[in-house]
Amino acid sequence: MTSSQGRNLTTHREAERRLLQSFHAIPPGEPVRLAKRTSNLFRPRARTGVPGLDVSGLDGVLSVDPTTRTADVQGMCTYEDLVAATLPHGLIPLVVPQLRTITLGGAVTGLGIESTSFRNGLPHESVLEMDVLTGAGEIVTATAGTTENPGENSDLFATFPNSYGSLGYATRLRIELERVPRFVALQHVRFDDATLMAKAIEEIVTERTWQGEPVDGLDGVSFQPGEHYLTLARWTDDPLGGTSDYTGQEIYYRSLQQREHDLLTVHDYLWRWDTDWFWCSGAFGLHNPRIRRLWPKRWRRSDVYHKLVGLDRRFGIIDRIDRRKGRPQRERVIQDVEVPVENLPDFLAWFDEHVGMRPVWLCPLRLRGDRTWPTYPLQPATTYVNIGFWGTVPVGPDADQAPMNRAIEERVHQLGGHKSLYSEAFYDKETFDALYDGANLAAVKARHDPDDRFTSLHDKAVRRR
Repeated sequence: MTSSQGRNLTTHREAERRLLQSFHAIPPGEPVRLAKRTSNLFRPRARTGVPGLDVSGLDGVLSVDPTTRTADVQGMCTYEDLVAATLPHGLIPLVVPQLRTITLGGAVTGLGIESTSFRNGLPHESVLEMDVLTGAGEIVTATAGTTENPGENSDLFATFPNSYGSLGYATRLRIELERVPRFVALQHVRFDDATLMAKAIEEIVTERTWQGEPVDGLDGVSFQPGEHYLTLARWTDDPLGGTSDYTGQEIYYRSLQQREHDLLTVHDYLWRWDTDWFWCSGAFGLHNPRIRRLWPKRWRRSDVYHKLVGLDRRFGIIDRIDRRKGRPQRERVIQDVEVPVENLPDFLAWFDEHVGMRPVWLCPLRLRGDRTWPTYPLQPATTYVNIGFWGTVPVGPDADQAPMNRAIEERVHQLGGHKSLYSEAFYDKETFDALYDGANLAAVKARHDPDDRFTSLHDKAVRRR
């Protein structure tokens, strides 16, 4: 068996020892959190002077095995580093979230999604086993197993996705990989009618083809009512006359409206959204060609923009400017939601009438198999569409009460959908527990965190603790 070795196991065990040492150094009753410099969360939390968990040395790839198409990866490893280790072997993770600095552990305990999710599901579905630091102050291995023969700590394995650190933190994950060629051919298909687009999504998800051509990746953008695009990606080794580059002056999302066909390297396809943080870089002037030329290329990254947003939230810069200019106070509406594909047109129509934010990202999703995941209970054999929208909406003096976010939550619930918890949530405890199987989550937490060292999911997501 050939294996590409990365960080060695001795170094990994030493990093785990430091992690455990830092865990036991946190006084009982104090919040246990990661000590990390970056985050892709948009959920504010109370500040604390207590040191976080030492995760230094847990951010690499331990090994890549091209024969079994698996990799052993540390929990704090970013997808940028993970892809850099697997792509030379012609392999990538089954789902690669859109932003470079999302970590593998973060995508599994949270919810990552991308254009291969219509056939590969969510990142946690390609995890074979993982080591998790639990609230009992030990690192345990968790595997899936079967109904007849449950795996080791199978309850933790099943409940971990969407638990956001309330059950523990992954230190090592063994994941499946898939083969990819050198290039990705894109076709941008326009739909004037959202209902027709929804029917096309269901057809592509079911058949994995479109007009006789295979489809390996599927996502899209709704720019406005009557202007929707699905991007169909096809893996290929044919360079087809040359590739596009959207890391310079050209902006990827605009290309959907400007050309029907395109070609990217696999590397550039995976990070096509990161350069401009989808379209959110426009808030910093980067859609202006003159500013774009002056903005260093190394700073055109989602993690840089996220830090700038964090500074604004900390110091209220935009709110102060709006007050001086007499503008109504704005509410941050940063959400990803999933609705069944047949309800996509209803949600978009409601969203246009009540929120009015465009463009929005569309990413079809279907679980890989019959297995369900209690903390994010999507139905098997059911096509959902993730709708991502990120920005602010003028609402006036009620902005602090989050009326738009609350209305979105209610509408998603009415349409049989769910929402990710990387951003703010406002559900009452009863509704939250019904949506995220709070009873099971509490039972698993009681077994693996008997002293309640980790903050509960509801406290993290809703009460911002």
